[in-house]
Amino acid sequence: MAKYVIQAKRGAPPAGAYSQGWRAGDFLFVSGTGPIDPVNGGLVGDTIEQQTEQTIDNLSAILEADGASLRDVVKVNVHLSDTGLFARYNTVYARRFSPPYPARTTVGSDLGHTPGMLIEIDCIACSVKSKRSKLAPKLTKTVGRRRK
Repeated sequence: MAKYVIQAKRGAPPAGAYSQGWRAGDFLFVSGTGPIDPVNGGLVGDTIEQQTEQTIDNLSAILEADGASLRDVVKVNVHLSDTGLFARYNTVYARRFSPPYPARTTVGSDLGHTPGMLIEIDCIACSVKSKRSKLAPKLTKTVGRRRK
């Protein structure tokens, strides 16, 4: 199974020692991203609705960098600074993702590492399409016998 890092210029840059995402076989693992402007690195929006839009834009950009889309997402983890924001965030989320919706966990979290940040989302997608599939190394694993 081939695996490699996904780096999107249109997605928010990592704010620490992590990659934006990884492809491992048919799965894409996108790191937690927030409402960060990919050009200037600043926080976008004052409301949960604005921040949710930007956060999903950032997720989408990372997925698209390797040929996937929001429709390929199978699992989402959402961190809200205040669980009282759930209904308002969920309205935007329900519009941006399509039924059948991905499996999802939403929790309250301390997002104080970025002052003013109300939301962070990470996801897992399943997509056989890859922009790098022809370039990715073809790895084979032989178990119990030698290859000829």
